[in-house]
Amino acid sequence: MENIAQHIEALIFASEQSITQKDILLVLQEIYDVSPSIAELQDHLNAIIRKYSNDEFPFSVVEVNGGYQFLTKSAYHITVHKLQTQRSKKKLSQAALETLSIVAYKQPITKLDIEQIRGVNCDYTIQKLLEKDLITISGKSKAIGKPLLFSTSTTFMDYFGINSAAELPQIKDLPAETDVIGEGSE
Repeated sequence: MENIAQHIEALIFASEQSITQKDILLVLQEIYDVSPSIAELQDHLNAIIRKYSNDEFPFSVVEVNGGYQFLTKSAYHITVHKLQTQRSKKKLSQAALETLSIVAYKQPITKLDIEQIRGVNCDYTIQKLLEKDLITISGKSKAIGKPLLFSTSTTFMDYFGINSAAELPQIKDLPAETDVIGEGSE
């Protein structure tokens, strides 16, 4: 298995989302007819992670969402953020953010359930979130009519740097709002 580390690097680099060890092994098996063991693969991944932790590189290999992905190091976040801000002409609307939040916290959830929470039709918003690959169709409900179930996608997990919905902030983690209307008294 010649140059296996370079093949692993290429797979991580070419993946739009994080790539799992299982996916790497499947590709390597097709290339070499014999794939490395999990321990050998982990050794190669550790070597790649060490290689890109060197200060000469503005990016590193990070384990995200159960897989591996090249990410910019924090020292370069502002630079990359400026580029993304310039390129980002389409931001999520308030309705899209609300809908995405509902899906993230209540997944899997039907469109009807989302609409009942928001109190408005969500057809357009759900379509836009599907197009941006922030949510995905995760199955069908057992309810009458078998409506589609929506969940957050791996793109959502990668974007927010989390491994599962359990890592989302909980209400107790958010700053408490006061029940005071107007100016507070001293």
